[in-house]
Amino acid sequence: MAECENNDVRQQTQSDAEALNLAELLDRGWKIFEDVDRTNEPLGSTSIQVRVKRGISMLEEASRMAAQLDLFSRNEELEETATADLKYLLLPALLGALTMKQTSRDKRLEIVQTARAYFMDYLRRCKEYNISQFELPQSCPEEAAENTHCVAKPVHGPSDLVAMAAQRQAKIERYRQKKQLEGRLSEVRKLVDSGEADDEVSRDFYLLNIRRWITVCLEEVESIDQELEILKKMDVLKKGAAEPPAQPARPPMKPFILTKDSMQAKVFGAGYPSLATMSVDDWYEQHRKRGGLPDQGIPRRVAGEEDSDLKEREEEEKEKKAENDDEESLLKARNWDDWKETHQRGYGNRHNMG
Repeated sequence: MAECENNDVRQQTQSDAEALNLAELLDRGWKIFEDVDRTNEPLGSTSIQVRVKRGISMLEEASRMAAQLDLFSRNEELEETATADLKYLLLPALLGALTMKQTSRDKRLEIVQTARAYFMDYLRRCKEYNISQFELPQSCPEEAAENTHCVAKPVHGPSDLVAMAAQRQAKIERYRQKKQLEGRLSEVRKLVDSGEADDEVSRDFYLLNIRRWITVCLEEVESIDQELEILKKMDVLKKGAAEPPAQPARPPMKPFILTKDSMQAKVFGAGYPSLATMSVDDWYEQHRKRGGLPDQGIPRRVAGEEDSDLKEREEEEKEKKAENDDEESLLKARNWDDWKETHQRGYGNRHNMG
């Protein structure tokens, strides 16, 4: 669904761009960039990203039209360029700035590389016309065909400290120039917007914008170079995490003995009590079969205790029978009482008598 919406937006922006002329495409694309750059809405919102894509499409169409008209040539000087054509020098800078407004994380590396290519194209064109004095950032010639520019590698040493100091001074100077240009631009813009500007004021206005965008592009290229280094390292880490290196299987560890040497172990043993040959359960089961263990901690009763328990049970049974008026038990008890009355204690005991 999202892809279909993006295709619809892309087709609509292309149709809008084809219906406009070169001046209208530049003005509208430039206006979209200024609105997006000043907005308080989240840059990743759908409405902002739709406007960014529409602005990019318009500026790309304007760049194709400017190339077909062959407005600029390396053989001519800046003074030979018409005032109305000067603003079209800004097309690569505006394209790079709008490209950097895209927020797709999956395509971030492609986005910054494309934006750097636009910025470098603008800086080279300004360098050819000698519009301002600046040092062109380095790029890899062998990667120019792929629009992939190399990242400067840090160098450590005394010469690097001098280069860092010069780079810092250049940043300060660019910042100072940028503030001066912005101050002059705000004054000239009032005349241009009022419609009272003549050809000289309009030319000054476009040249001030071109010089200001030189400082902006130099800062953007430096920032992109730092981001490219981080993105490439992250890409390498992702590939390494996706394809972990195959590790050889470790051989099993051999048992070790806590003795001086193996010969001593063979003669005197391992140097500690013998190793277990059976588990605790096996040992318990073996002794249980032999009868050498109590019945799970319950001591056996002695024979005397068993006899006393038997007598107690018999007496209890007699009492229960007497309580229940058992005839046989009552008769037996009466006979026993009568016999005890007629016979003395010890009657019939002929033991130890002569």
